Amino acid sequence: MTTINPYLIFNGNCEAAFLFYKSVFGGDFPYIGRFKDMPAGDNTPELSEEEGNRIMHVCLPIGSAVLMGSDSNSASGDVVFGGNMSISVNVESKQEANRIFNGLSAGGNAYMPMADTFWGAYFGMFTDKFGINWMVNFDKNEKQ
Repeated sequence: MTTINPYLIFNGNCEAAFLFYKSVFGGDFPYIGRFKDMPAGDNTPELSEEEGNRIMHVCLPIGSAVLMGSDSNSASGDVVFGGNMSISVNVESKQEANRIFNGLSAGGNAYMPMADTFWGAYFGMFTDKFGINWMVNFDKNEKQ
């Protein structure tokens, strides 16, 4: 089965973002590695101590998907954040939709609050405090 796993790149605050996401979704990080953990080799960039402590890769299982992320470094350059990506979270109940929406939107910009929609869903959109766009959806037609 093919799955979609969103991968988020940050400019040095990946660890803070993923700790925040973990506080909302729960679970554990099966892997969290830092750039300083890379084995030395011909293609290993020279990194400052600060860059070495940045996140090279982290993953957080959420249901059947895995949210993945890393920080940028001097070799990759800074990430320019834009409105070109959203993560859609489909949930099992209206209560779960409210919990996820309220948790992740804390400190961010909830520009479309959770509400019943014309297409039969309970739906909302926001940008979290780390600049990531999210959509939360409960399809009322499938589950009551």
